[in-house]
Amino acid sequence: MRLRLRPISYTGVITTGLMITVGGVGAQSAKTGIEGRWGGALTIMGAELPFSVTFERVGIELRPFSVTEDSLSRPKATMDIPAQGAFDLPLTSFSYENSRVHFELQAGIGLAVWDGIHEGDVIEGEFTQNGALGTFRIERDDVDEVEEEPELLPYQQEVVTFENGQFHFEGTLTLPHGPGPYPAVVMITGSGPQDRDEQIFGFRPFKIIADHLTRLKIAVYRYDDRGVGGSTGSVSEATSSDFADDVLAAVARVGADPRIDAARIGLIGHSEGGIVAPIAANRSKAISFAVLLAGTSVTGAEVIYEQAMLIARAANASEADIAEQTHFQQRMFEALSRGEDLEQFRDEMEADFRQALAMASPEEREAISDMDEFIETRVNAEIGRIQTPWFRYFLSYDPADALRQVKIPILALFGEMDLQVSPAQNYELMVEALIGNDDVTIELIPGANHLFQEAVTGSPNEYPTLDKSFIPGFLEKISDWILART
Repeated sequence: MRLRLRPISYTGVITTGLMITVGGVGAQSAKTGIEGRWGGALTIMGAELPFSVTFERVGIELRPFSVTEDSLSRPKATMDIPAQGAFDLPLTSFSYENSRVHFELQAGIGLAVWDGIHEGDVIEGEFTQNGALGTFRIERDDVDEVEEEPELLPYQQEVVTFENGQFHFEGTLTLPHGPGPYPAVVMITGSGPQDRDEQIFGFRPFKIIADHLTRLKIAVYRYDDRGVGGSTGSVSEATSSDFADDVLAAVARVGADPRIDAARIGLIGHSEGGIVAPIAANRSKAISFAVLLAGTSVTGAEVIYEQAMLIARAANASEADIAEQTHFQQRMFEALSRGEDLEQFRDEMEADFRQALAMASPEEREAISDMDEFIETRVNAEIGRIQTPWFRYFLSYDPADALRQVKIPILALFGEMDLQVSPAQNYELMVEALIGNDDVTIELIPGANHLFQEAVTGSPNEYPTLDKSFIPGFLEKISDWILART
């Protein structure tokens, strides 16, 4: 049987985050439609996982919302999973029409999908993630919540917006108190639609980095990706090159602030952000340094093959299955590069899904009301994702070319246990690509995963259970290096 862990679904490709934007039209009073808080549980493989969902500003007459739709006043939906220490997880691809409710949670371990029916004070239906099937039931749980006192921070926080052509972006600028001017950092997220905090399972890496640096008198600007939160556009319809232009527009906006020293603005890019940062730095002299966190130095196709192999091994897959999986990916990517119709792979993909479902428990199979429709929907999603402009660009782009041209100071950090951007694949090649730069520091962080948390195996499957903090010494390594250069 071919492995079901197909990273051709790029939500698992060097991604760290989740989409925050949901949407729709209309508005109404509380306790009508589905607006408000709902609580209940997910039942999967005989176990229950309690969770709650909050829908804000959602009306009855909603049409399905596409993440490509531009809107500055979008409704919002979030999920709490207390058992995993995860709160305010942003939900995506939300729709509510004719009593049918659909929402998704994008995570490194695979896209989680909820499809349900709303009747009165109950929403119940089916759940799927990575081939696992389950059911869920949630009921109205609206309570009057006492507002918490805002945390008194030793610095300022401001909502700052900027434009790049037709696209509007919104983010948070954190500034030390006082007139300045201060050095500044612009943050760049990893792959997939992500919010300004790069949130995943309740862990907010960019917010933590911003807090740490701002306390040390370094201003930080972090913004929502295209199509996320307060930003317009679509990540999947853009490329890493387009994201570099977004970064430069953000740098120009920050540099125009009199409290910021425009001669001391740098970048911190994580994962795909580590690809985008060198592209941006080579296009503008306004960038004075860059920190690359789990950046790559080989093509996206090579990253995907390695990532799939390492994660599959961590899941105890056989070498024969891994080889078959890689061969399938290679055939599909080669067909994509030749401009061929990927419908030729539909039968194989459907067969894989059916074989996986045949091995599921009776309860899991019963959770799917229409097996044919379920399989067709999942295959359509897989084929659609790998044909997006983002995926096509990522597959063939070689970041080593931009790295060889970079002349600003560079700090590159890798996690020893990272299975998404393997240091064994990327570390030495990055050293080689940056050999002509006079100020380069490249280090391997022992025990760290792709998010630079202290890991057990390094697999993305661990993300929900790990502490929502960085491995000790990680933040200081970044701040000490930046302070020495600013």
